Formats: sequence, C-alpha cells, structure tokens
Amino acid sequence: MGRLQHLASWIDRCNEAVGRTVAWLTVGTVLVQFTVVVLRYVFGVGLIWMQESIIYMHATVLMAGAGYTLLHGGHVRVDIFYRTASPERKAWTDLLGVVFFLIPVMILIITVAWPYVATSWASYEGSAETSGIQAVFVLKSVILVFAALVLLQGISLAIASALVLAGVPVPPPGPGDRF
Repeated sequence: MGRLQHLASWIDRCNEAVGRTVAWLTVGTVLVQFTVVVLRYVFGVGLIWMQESIIYMHATVLMAGAGYTLLHGGHVRVDIFYRTASPERKAWTDLLGVVFFLIPVMILIITVAWPYVATSWASYEGSAETSGIQAVFVLKSVILVFAALVLLQGISLAIASALVLAGVPVPPPGPGDRF
C-alpha cells in the first residue's frame, strides 16, 4: 500500500472516529431539549446556559460531522448525472470537484475564519447573557474544525479518485478503512 493510500486511510479513520463521536451529541441534544421543555412548561424555570448548550451541541454535530458525511457520500450531488456515470467518470467528477471547488472553498473559509476565531479567543468571548455559556470562542473554533476536516476528507477523496483513474481498485468507503 502506497503512502497516498496510507494518508487517505488515516484521514478516513480520523473522520470516521470524529463522526461517530460527535453523533452522540445528538442524544445529548435531545435529552437537554426535553429537560429544557419540562423545566420551562412544568416548573416555570428557564436556564439560559442549558438552552445555549443545545446550540453548541447542534453546531458541533453539524460542523464536525461534515467530513464524516463526505466520507460516506452523504453530501448533495447532482445525482441524475452522477448516479449513472461509470466509475472513471465519477472519479473525474470527484477529483475535479475537490480540486476546483472543495479545496478553494475550505481554504477561503479557513482564511476568513482565522482572524474571527483568533479575535474571539483573544478576548475569551462569552455569551451575551450573564448566565449563558462563557465559551463562545470555543463554539467559533468549530468553524475551523469543520473546514479542516472537510479539507482533509476532500484530499482523501481526491486520492481515491486518482487511484481509480490509475486503475487501482479502491473499495467504497464504509465503516473502517477505505483501503
């Protein structure tokens, strides 16, 4: 197995682990939301930090799970063309899409978000609410995590596509290793 395959395999394993881990936050989100509703409508108690934690968990699942979603082919494609395409045409589509769209957009997001996140960290930005979560800087950092994980998964997809075009058989991604 070549170095590129090892790199792609490592990226796939990382996004698999991150995706499976942050998926558990959906359970936490449901439990906290249920608790918020019961506290509010049964006991008349509202806890801002608890309500904000739902936003934190939801954002983390969506942003940190984006690379996992790309790994498993869950992002939107124009399936009327892609679905019936040959493996070589799919590989060209994926490779060109990664090189000309995904990588530039993720680099743009990192470039634009870096000062935004750094400023937030510099002041340890917190909630506008006194009893809210005083870690908005951590929440904003998830933007960079999102871009990095999707960028890495795009590189893995590009490697897999290049291998298909080179005639190397590449199994479809699934739980565990692609290679």
